[in-house]
Amino acid sequence: MSIFRTLAVAVLLFSLTLLAAAGATDSSSLDSPSPPNATALLNSGNADAALRELHSQIQKNQQDAEAYNLTCRVYFQLENWDEAIHACEKAVELAPQSSEYHQWLGRSYGEKAAIAGALKALTLVRKVKAEFERAVVLGKENISAHADLAEFYVEAPSIMGGDKTKARKLAELVMPHDPAQAHSMMGRIEEKAGDKNKAEGEFKAAIEASGNLARYWVDLAAFYRREGRLNDMEATVTKSRAARLETGIALFDAASLLLQGGRNFPAAIQMFREYLSVNKFTEDGPAFQAHYRLGMLFEKQRDAQNAAKEYRAALDLASQYHPAQDALARVSR
Repeated sequence: MSIFRTLAVAVLLFSLTLLAAAGATDSSSLDSPSPPNATALLNSGNADAALRELHSQIQKNQQDAEAYNLTCRVYFQLENWDEAIHACEKAVELAPQSSEYHQWLGRSYGEKAAIAGALKALTLVRKVKAEFERAVVLGKENISAHADLAEFYVEAPSIMGGDKTKARKLAELVMPHDPAQAHSMMGRIEEKAGDKNKAEGEFKAAIEASGNLARYWVDLAAFYRREGRLNDMEATVTKSRAARLETGIALFDAASLLLQGGRNFPAAIQMFREYLSVNKFTEDGPAFQAHYRLGMLFEKQRDAQNAAKEYRAALDLASQYHPAQDALARVSR
């Protein structure tokens, strides 16, 4: 779990809820088998070791599309969008029929667009749309690609391909296969359409349809944060703690919401520490980012010593992660 950020020109949001909802991607296509060590390292958030493994794999076989795709995803975690795009473009070149590879290339273009200048962003947003649409065409069962494309249609202005009617159709297609995901998608659609009551109802319907999965409680909490309902956000995060935990990403995302909302930092610290201890990592919540966000929490509480400790822990796993580099330099002054 993203993240599109609002663009002044492109207006493209890759929110926390999208990453939480779209964590799993379809891997069925013409892909080569995943390098097992690299996949485990990616999921655990050991970026340095994953890149060493993947670079070695690519040196042995420069036609290994899956190795390039995994390399893209490590750089995506590191927020190095140029390298992510380069690796994902190579993966798509080698295996153009892979829904997953097109999806990750679209995500990488989207994040690059968020920091690009206006003209470059316009070009990149068109590429985002093209890659997500291709991912859906190639992967009828790729639910997360449908969610990504729906999020694009919801967030992009109509002049750039936004279309809430198309977003609703995607949610309808997902409904028979994954009702919880479909209701979550409808929540975003109603939210952007301006009907906050319907949006809230859809997010609650997603919780019920999921069988009380924690990550859908976190989706609801993220909605409350966007609405400025911070008391409701905090209360809903608390409820997520008693819900069914499928993977650890709900802990990671819930703690991140408290950090972003400026609420209950001790609880956020506890959740990040639990996430790091339960060994239920997903690539949407890499361990190095958990350490980095722990550092942010300590820094906000003026505990420079523990903040520095967490920033160093992040860099031990991901030495190229610039936010942690900058943060450690800041607290070490």
